[in-house]
Amino acid sequence: MSDAAPRVAILDYGSGNLRSAYRAMARTGVEVSLTSDPDEALAADGLVVPGVGAFAACMAGLRRVGGDEVIRQRVAAGRPVLGICVGFQILFTEGIEHGERTAGVGVLPGKVERLQVQRLPHMGWNTVRAAEGSALFAELGDERFYFVHSYGVRRDEGLERATWCEVESDRFVAAVEQGALAGTQFHPEKSGHAGVCLLTGWTLGLRA
Repeated sequence: MSDAAPRVAILDYGSGNLRSAYRAMARTGVEVSLTSDPDEALAADGLVVPGVGAFAACMAGLRRVGGDEVIRQRVAAGRPVLGICVGFQILFTEGIEHGERTAGVGVLPGKVERLQVQRLPHMGWNTVRAAEGSALFAELGDERFYFVHSYGVRRDEGLERATWCEVESDRFVAAVEQGALAGTQFHPEKSGHAGVCLLTGWTLGLRA
């Protein structure tokens, strides 16, 4: 194990939510940078992909900076990637908003679609049911995290390790762990102590 702090790049592709993600990652003791440079994003020990807003707009911004190819290359090489909120959603095969389909990065199987609940957005604190053998939730169990979204992945289409959340009579994927690729639908950077613990756990995997 190296004594040097791991380098984590937060991908800046015009999605917003960068500063809160930066501050949260900095609290874990890693070396953090904001970047839109593909080479820096590829070279970092860990890559964080944040995101807020519409699926299609985030994908357009990601493609402008070559972020989609960076993610694919890192995943193919087994190098850690963490997606947050819409930055998590765009990792899937496609997103459907207002009847319009947009191709995602495609490193996770599944489609992002509107939640089937009465009150949208789904906003506030909710409990998740951690996947068996989860590394992200190893020290947390069934914890409460902060969500703000109207869309999600509602069907398991072959995900390796999925953590779920239920709201009203619907359920959606709250987190995924698949090799070196991980993602959360909730905002760990806004989830208090539980969020800090989750991010710290993710960075521990970068120190090996």
